[in-house]
Formats: sequence, structure tokens, C-alpha cells
Amino acid sequence: MGRVVAVCIGRKKGTVKKPVRAAEFKPDYGIVGDAHAGMGPRQVSMLAEESINEMRATIPNLSAGAFAENIVTIGINYASVAVGDRIILGNDIILEVYQLGKECHSACAIQRLSGDCIMPREGLFCRVLRGGRLKPGDTAVIQARTTRETPQAYTSERSPTW
Repeated sequence: MGRVVAVCIGRKKGTVKKPVRAAEFKPDYGIVGDAHAGMGPRQVSMLAEESINEMRATIPNLSAGAFAENIVTIGINYASVAVGDRIILGNDIILEVYQLGKECHSACAIQRLSGDCIMPREGLFCRVLRGGRLKPGDTAVIQARTTRETPQAYTSERSPTW
């Protein structure tokens, strides 16, 4: 079982997110007050603290939210996560993994500083199935999808294919 290290919110897209003491997650919306919230499928982003720590070897002062991630966890093997898996956060929140990684912005500050960015390889992008309140220290558990078929990632034009 993993746990939440940080919960971060950004008021504008394309900027560093800031850690908060707690955040409210709404179904089919995302995190209240975050610029990426809305009806799209990439409502919440996640990174592993272990991956961020590797980047700290090059950029020592990286803080939670530097990659514009909403949730930082520890103790979860992100390499074993698949599209369609669910992530249970705390007692209430259920996320569904929509996308693994993403394209890095050409002007990504992290990539300019270090020559690398982990979000394209290691970030998880999720939609909120069940909302609730999340804070650092809450549990984080991966629940693998139950079907053997490989789902396709969502697009705005279609539902998931199982």
C-alpha cells in the first residue's frame, strides 16, 4: 500500500502547482480550484516521489508540484499501472487511469534545466470516478482492472473500449 505525499493545485495551466493541506475531488470534474479540472478525461495527474527524488540528483530544490502534478505518492510501482486501472485514495476517492505519460511541452522548464523530464514517461493521468477530500498521509492503492482485454485510452470522441 502506498500513501499520498503531497496534493498540489495550480490556478493556471502551464504553471507549477503548489502543495495544499487538503483538496476536494469531484466526480467527472477533478480537483476543485485546479486549472486542469473540467469535463475532459485528464482531470488529475500523478507522479511517484521515487521518480521525483531521482530528478533531485540533478535539480536538488525540486518541490512537489514542479512537474505540474496534482498528486505525489510513495510506495506504488507506477510501472505496473495500466490504462483502466483504478486508484483508491484515502477512504473515498476513486480515480481511473486514462493515460500513461504525455508529451512534454517544448518549453518545459524542467527539461531545459536537466535535459530530462519524467512526466512524459512516468506521469499518470486520471479521471475522477468518486470524489472526496484528500490530504497528505492518506493511503493510495492500485486496483487492477478485472478484464483481460487491454483498454484503449479515452479520447474526447469515445468511451473506453474494454
